[in-house]
Amino acid sequence: MTPELQEQEERLQFDRFDHDDAWELGSLLVGLARRRGLAVTVDIRLGDHQLFHCALAGTTADNDDWIERKIRVVRRFGHSSYLVGQRPRDRGTTFEEENPHLEPARYAAHGGCFPIILRGTGPVGTVTVSGLPQVDDHRLVVEALGLFLESRDPGKRAGG
Repeated sequence: MTPELQEQEERLQFDRFDHDDAWELGSLLVGLARRRGLAVTVDIRLGDHQLFHCALAGTTADNDDWIERKIRVVRRFGHSSYLVGQRPRDRGTTFEEENPHLEPARYAAHGGCFPIILRGTGPVGTVTVSGLPQVDDHRLVVEALGLFLESRDPGKRAGG
């Protein structure tokens, strides 16, 4: 599974990302969730600047806490929260066992937070979903990123 998650990060990269892009990507994510009747919170940041945040019916403030914890993982490790959590699972251990110095109340290596990666620059922000089982949070973000990037360059398939 880890190679698939690494491939997603290599494929789902941006040439640029700004406030308008955050609005479009966030709106796309919210639209997908609404059409599917999903209770999720969506958050998009560029650095420390929160550019988009929407909590759909059925979510709670706990989802905001999960978002913050997942974002800390992506910022610290530079990879999706799901990949960071999956690597130790592949080795038969856990993120918490491998990182005892990181407080679980502040860091959650659970799926749903994906780095906004600029080609030639690296991670510059995050897009996060909270409310579903971790694999489903992750898949929703990856799906939306693929659709968003494909809409920018219809001749090039980015989805996944």
